[in-house]
Amino acid sequence: MEANLEIDAAIRRLRNEAGSCQACSLYAPASQTVFGEGPAPAPLMLVGEQPGDQEDVAGRPFVGPAGALLDRALRDAGLDRGRIYVTNAVKHFKFIIRGKRRLHQKPNVIEIEACRPWLEQEIAVVRPAVVVALGATAGRSLLRRDIRIAASRGTAFPLTQEARFGLRYIRRTCYGCQTKRSGSTNIVLLLTTSWPCVIWRRCSRRGRQSVTACDAQRLHRRRGELGMRPRRRV
Repeated sequence: MEANLEIDAAIRRLRNEAGSCQACSLYAPASQTVFGEGPAPAPLMLVGEQPGDQEDVAGRPFVGPAGALLDRALRDAGLDRGRIYVTNAVKHFKFIIRGKRRLHQKPNVIEIEACRPWLEQEIAVVRPAVVVALGATAGRSLLRRDIRIAASRGTAFPLTQEARFGLRYIRRTCYGCQTKRSGSTNIVLLLTTSWPCVIWRRCSRRGRQSVTACDAQRLHRRRGELGMRPRRRV
C-alpha cells in the first residue's frame, strides 16, 4: 500500500513538472501538456504518437476518434483499459491551421527527443511488463531508431531498461519511488503496431475492423504474459 502511494505521488509530480515543459517549441501553440494516465504499476503500457485535437482540449490521451478505435481493439482482446497505462511519445499537439480546423502534423526527431525524458520516467515508475508502440513515432522514441511498422508490426523486441533508459532509472530512487531490480537484467517486451489515427484516416470501416481485430488477436496472445484476465462481456 505504501509503495503504491509513493508511485501515485511520483506520477503526479511527473505530470505537474511536464505541465511546464518548454523543451521544444510545441508548448507554445498547444493548449496544454497531455500526460499519460492509468494505473501504476501496470502490466501493459500503450504509447501513441502525440495527442490530437480533442486530447489537446481535454488534457487526456486517447479520447478522440482514434481513442475510440483503440478502445474497441482492447475490448476485442478482452483487455480492460482501466488496467492499462496509456501515454504518448510527444506530450503536446503539433498541428497546422487550415480554416477553422487544426490538422495533425507529424513530430520531428528534435521534438521526439525533447519529450523522451518524460516517457523514460513514466516507464521507470509504471514498470510495465509489455510496452506497445502504436506507430512509427512511438517506436522511434522507444528504440531510438527509425522503424517501419509494415515490416515490424506485431514483432516483439526485448527492451532492456538498463540499455535503453540507463542505469540511473533502475538504481536510483526515481521521484521517491524505488524501481524494482532483480538479480537478472530487467527486460521489458516491446510490441509494435499501427497508430490508431492512421487506421482511422486511411482505412475504410471494414478495413478498420480488420486491422483492429488482427492487432487485438496479438494482444490476446500476449495477455497470459501480462497476467491479465479477460473482461467479462455483458
